[in-house]
Amino acid sequence: MAKTRSLHVCSNCGYQSPRWLGRCPDCGEWNTLVEEVVSREVGGRRPAPAAAPVRLQEVVAGQGERIPTGVGEFDRVLGGGLVRGSVVLLGGEPGIGKSSLLLQAMLQLDRSQVPVLLVSGEESPEQVRMRADRISPGPTSMRLITETEAGAVIACLQEHLPQVCVVDSVQMLWSAELSSAPGSVSQIREVTGQLVRTAKTEGIALVLVGHVTKSGDLAGPRVLEHLVDSVLAFEGERGQDYRILRAVKNRFGSTNEVGVFQMTDRGLEGVEDPSELFLESAQALPGASVVAALEGSRCLLAEVQALVVPTGFPSPRHVTRGVDRNRLAMLVAVLSRRAGLALGDCDVFLNVAGGLTLDDPAADLPVALSLASAWRDRPLQSGAAALGEVSLTGEVRHVNRAERRVAELARRGYTRVAVAKRTAAELERSGAALPRELELVPVTSVREAVEELID
Repeated sequence: MAKTRSLHVCSNCGYQSPRWLGRCPDCGEWNTLVEEVVSREVGGRRPAPAAAPVRLQEVVAGQGERIPTGVGEFDRVLGGGLVRGSVVLLGGEPGIGKSSLLLQAMLQLDRSQVPVLLVSGEESPEQVRMRADRISPGPTSMRLITETEAGAVIACLQEHLPQVCVVDSVQMLWSAELSSAPGSVSQIREVTGQLVRTAKTEGIALVLVGHVTKSGDLAGPRVLEHLVDSVLAFEGERGQDYRILRAVKNRFGSTNEVGVFQMTDRGLEGVEDPSELFLESAQALPGASVVAALEGSRCLLAEVQALVVPTGFPSPRHVTRGVDRNRLAMLVAVLSRRAGLALGDCDVFLNVAGGLTLDDPAADLPVALSLASAWRDRPLQSGAAALGEVSLTGEVRHVNRAERRVAELARRGYTRVAVAKRTAAELERSGAALPRELELVPVTSVREAVEELID
């Protein structure tokens, strides 16, 4: 016998309350509790049997069987390919290219004789076929179902046992065991839990496509990110033809790797040299400098652009894109106090060209130099670049893996690189094979770096 009741569930974090609340006590968001009808069994339940523990030393540790998808940048972010029995959640804005990327990977796997299954809850078979013919024309034996009921999808998985399955998207699936609407918190949580259990039991590499909210977060409860093994974010600027894939969570690889794609008429193509893409318009102009940022195993060069103008408002504005706002405010204060630049009465605008987001401490000194260059209205010296972390005392500090950063700058034609004194000493002591025409400029403070690189 079942008794019907309702709960108020937070659409942001999944918190449950028997009554409506204006603010969620768990995540603090306002007006996110939505009433959902659920059912519960009335009466006693038989206790579950006790689980049998195993000794850790008896467990055979393995790396997991990898399934390369054939899309190099996708495999790079995953750590070498999909893992049997793993669950990957891919999120991104509508129209960013999630379905195209996964369909491209599915077609590559199918041509490599890997059994695959595509569960499409948003597009008809005809629409999927049209995209497949555009991306990779040719014969294919890939299997496809257009189903939104979770029980039918799981039954299909258990019957055909594909090695790789893509569900596009998880918000469209619903479970007959719940009376709430598809896309609700309880439905997403229940459907994802069922799919994860099936993938783990049958050894299926499962990829779930997820929607994102207006703030850019994955739609659904936070527990969704804990249920899966990997969370990938697909990012890109509207009006630009390249996309960035980064790992937010990865139990089978690094979360530092990024994949760079370029959107073409034939789908998404991997970019082997992202520095060339982000620096295609870099010039020696006032307010411009170059950052050598490490993303996993690769070094990316990006242009930082700054504009400093006298403010026309009671309080100056700091507008930034690609660099943390608090980090920018700190660098403005350091330059004002330690380098003698009167930035306190100026509006500061900062942008990382190409839409790249920088959280590498080595970007501090290039950002500071771009601000100083914009304030003086003078460009950096020809062929000059910098890398280093800036402290509150104005000191330039050492950054890790400096040899790889300097080598990438030299490869792109930069001949003078300002670094911390410790960094220069370690590079000389290690005997790094750097080009002879490259000059390292050891600096101790941001003031010294400004005087050395800006005329």
